[in-house]
Amino acid sequence: MQQRWYLAIDLGTGGAKVAVVAGDGQVLAGAFRSIDTTHSADGGAEQDPEQWWQAITDAAREVMLAAAQGTDCAGIGITGQWGSTVAVDSGGRALAPCLLWSDRRGGPWSQQLVGGAVRVAGYGPTRIARWLRLAGGAPSPAGADPTGHAQFLQRRRPDIYAAAHALIEPMDYVGARLTGRIAATPASMVLSWLTDNRPDAPVAYHATLTRLAGRDTTKLAELVPTGSVLGTLQPSVAELIGLNPATPVVCGAPDLHTAAIGAGAVADFAGHIAISTTAWVSAPVPFKKTDVTRQMASIPGVRSGSYLIANNHETGGAALRWLRESIIGGPDSEIDYDQLTALAATVPAGSGGVIFCPWLNGERSPVEDHNLRASFLNVSLSTTRAHLIRAVLEGVAYNARWLLEATEKFAGRPLDGLRLLGGGAQSDLWCQIHADVIGRPIHQVADPINVNVRGAAWFAALHLGHVTLDEISRLTPTARVFQPDPTASSAHSGLYAEFTRLAASQRSMYKRLNGSQHHS
Repeated sequence: MQQRWYLAIDLGTGGAKVAVVAGDGQVLAGAFRSIDTTHSADGGAEQDPEQWWQAITDAAREVMLAAAQGTDCAGIGITGQWGSTVAVDSGGRALAPCLLWSDRRGGPWSQQLVGGAVRVAGYGPTRIARWLRLAGGAPSPAGADPTGHAQFLQRRRPDIYAAAHALIEPMDYVGARLTGRIAATPASMVLSWLTDNRPDAPVAYHATLTRLAGRDTTKLAELVPTGSVLGTLQPSVAELIGLNPATPVVCGAPDLHTAAIGAGAVADFAGHIAISTTAWVSAPVPFKKTDVTRQMASIPGVRSGSYLIANNHETGGAALRWLRESIIGGPDSEIDYDQLTALAATVPAGSGGVIFCPWLNGERSPVEDHNLRASFLNVSLSTTRAHLIRAVLEGVAYNARWLLEATEKFAGRPLDGLRLLGGGAQSDLWCQIHADVIGRPIHQVADPINVNVRGAAWFAALHLGHVTLDEISRLTPTARVFQPDPTASSAHSGLYAEFTRLAASQRSMYKRLNGSQHHS
């Protein structure tokens, strides 16, 4: 008998991926459409939700034709970027471009909301204590989250703010376009920090938190439990992409959650490292906790009573894309990523002493400093293109080790079986570099670039009652385990020690250079 299959939608920062995923996690067909981002000198970062929708529906039609499944779709799962804001009308249509998770233009007003006469890491101690007790986290003083976005829209785009029925996350926008229902969950709204995230708390916006964040409750979407079935497809959408209108759509989940599910990292302290456009280190944990100084918190997880460590590098795999498109060859360059990594492999570990700091868009964890910038250090006349490419791969790995050490301190113990996933994990060389830099075995998840669509499909299956978390952990295959090479690890140790000092030693310079550019 033919097994169930799911349609999975992953709306990432770099583009929209849609896949047909079998119940066992095998991706039967997938399609990707790139998404444009508009950056502005005042710290703005925007995308067009209509381009999202066009990309998603185009890709969905393509995979439906390619997969040619003979049975009805068992459900639709949604995942993707979060900490972003879309203003929508009552029909779920976007009124303006989406403000991305990296848009910092609300910073001045966020600082007023979270600060005080005395500040620790940008927060007033009395105010932050209330947020931490209830939500386990708080809005960023930099304004790069839904609190800052709401403040910016209210002050700088009052016509859009006034017309908005709700301010919602991208994954909830996709759900609204699919079903016609505008709803959010504690998981999708977690970076708004408006819900009581203590164990057994009711599913509701908390009055104290909405007041502290300066949020208008009339602009908040209906809140439903995480994993709820949002509804079925609107007939016009079903016809557009070739599905039965009765297909159930499960509320979206952040890519952090679907990455853990798709990697099989669902047991407490099972670690994973993601190298996507951004990067992060995470694991399920059995406790609610926050580290404000390192911008790290445990947020409601994939099962009841569980939490998931949340943190973020602003730049991960995007560093290699930047090198390829902006430095080496341009967006249409004939040199591909396999050729780049092949060149990097010709250079010994340590890149001839060259260090790359991958802070192309500032940093969030384990230091929150939007003024930091990327750099190549210790470049000489003997430095070649191959050295620079390898230095980028190693710099991202140094950043991952830096965050892993902070994450394990937060967790109170080493994480188990580090799984590497995302587009960067397709490179055997990059996996080996991570093993050498971190000094521990790295488990390359099979089909690592499709982990999030697999996780979105399994998230839908889990909440439709088709699979259990124990079954998911058994279904997830590992492609290969990379063991650290002692010689390479020794080459990295001194460079890593220098790397961890650089953010602190250069902070004053970057503040002088960049501190006035974000809130003009």
